[in-house]
Amino acid sequence: MTSIDLNADLGEGFGRWQLTDDERLLSVVTSANVACGFHAGDAATMRRVCEQAAERGVRIGAQVSYRDLAGFGRRAMDVPPAELAAEVAYQIGALEVFARAAGTRVSYVKPHGALYNRVVHDEEQAGAVVDGVLLADATLPVLGLPGARLLELAAKAGLPAVTEAFADRAYTERGTLVPRGQDGAVVTDPEAVVARSVGLARSGVVTSHSGTNVEVRARSLCLHGDTPGAVELARRVRARLEESGVRVEAFV
Repeated sequence: MTSIDLNADLGEGFGRWQLTDDERLLSVVTSANVACGFHAGDAATMRRVCEQAAERGVRIGAQVSYRDLAGFGRRAMDVPPAELAAEVAYQIGALEVFARAAGTRVSYVKPHGALYNRVVHDEEQAGAVVDGVLLADATLPVLGLPGARLLELAAKAGLPAVTEAFADRAYTERGTLVPRGQDGAVVTDPEAVVARSVGLARSGVVTSHSGTNVEVRARSLCLHGDTPGAVELARRVRARLEESGVRVEAFV
């Protein structure tokens, strides 16, 4: 039976401000990418999400990013490799404290926003992320876009490299994500997102922004927690996947 992991970006709040419906999304997804304080999240939020994830058996992932709270980690930044490696390790370590306190652990690492897109092609920044993961825990899987330099370097370093697809993001003909600043970068039609999810899980193919089919073989499928109606959409995606004979389960 075909299987796929469902992940969502969670814990993206700060202080009294909350962006994602963490508790309800944790009843649907199998993996949670938890913000570690650099693009969103704070200590109390990280602790709460780890406790809720542990209660539901959801795997916890460290969603590491550039230090950019004001820009939600979506602004391009040039960070020296040694500094970036240390900051990646720092974020993983912070989340690990709360994961262990909840009786579980950090199970994988996924970059966020501008860093996620940068390490698709930038070898220096990708290498810095890998170095940071190795510094924190040399057994952690790394989640990223198929064909990304990050996954190539992670595999060379002995880290499990896990491919990821996006049901609610538009793809270019090269299999990369359409930049958020462009029209149509985010797929907003719920039925289209559901259909794309099934197609990605069963055939590893998605229709690009220009209308051509692109091969995107992925072990994990991301649904953005900050999308309007994210919880209901996630439920529809999971239900349709299971109806289509796809087993939804964590990749770790």
